[in-house]
Amino acid sequence: MARWIESWLPGSSTGNGSGTQRAGHPGQQFGLPASGHYSVAGMGRRVGGLCIDWFLAYLLVVLFSGVDAIGSPDSNWWIMGTWFTITALMVAVLGATPGHIALGMRVARTDMAGHVGVPRALLRTAMIALVLPPLLRDPDGRGWHDRASTTIVVRVVRAAST
Repeated sequence: MARWIESWLPGSSTGNGSGTQRAGHPGQQFGLPASGHYSVAGMGRRVGGLCIDWFLAYLLVVLFSGVDAIGSPDSNWWIMGTWFTITALMVAVLGATPGHIALGMRVARTDMAGHVGVPRALLRTAMIALVLPPLLRDPDGRGWHDRASTTIVVRVVRAAST
């Protein structure tokens, strides 16, 4: 009997159901296209979105606390708390953080229901804060945080106006 952790590990026989790597493109098992609108967002785009969100949290802390507060021992906790609040609230309500919006992404549930919701957003954000879960990814490009919250980050391509 496989241990429960193996179901989370990319490439494990329990993790992908068949014991071999899945054929096809990332997100195919969820009915997502290989490219374009609603295709799985790449790691570079996701890291870029996280950097934008973190920079926004940093700016908000500087705006409310002043530049002198940045050197204080508590400033990192304030920045982390601000980032956590922005990320969890925006994903729960809008399905995207400011960084996601800027880079054309959103967080979608794997069952494609309307909203991610508060419990999933809180779990997902808490696991991102731990750093390691987003780095351990499955063949669909989902980290442990996405698997635990049954979400996937997809591209949102705006239609060109004619």
